[in-house]
Amino acid sequence: MTLLRIEPVLDKGANKYFLEIYSPHDAEQPFVTTLPRYQNPEAAENDLIAIIAAAASAPSPPKK
Repeated sequence: MTLLRIEPVLDKGANKYFLEIYSPHDAEQPFVTTLPRYQNPEAAENDLIAIIAAAASAPSPPKK
């Protein structure tokens, strides 16, 4: 079951890539769009994976 769709897109003005993240995967509009800061689509996707991995492995905030 696909939950997300991630599409790297070239910003021709900046000549850099950004990501459009869709949830659910078949949504017509992205729910998150990154800034155009990546040199290629692979770098954009790898950065997203690193961000998710870092967030998933961060300690939980203390309970109140």
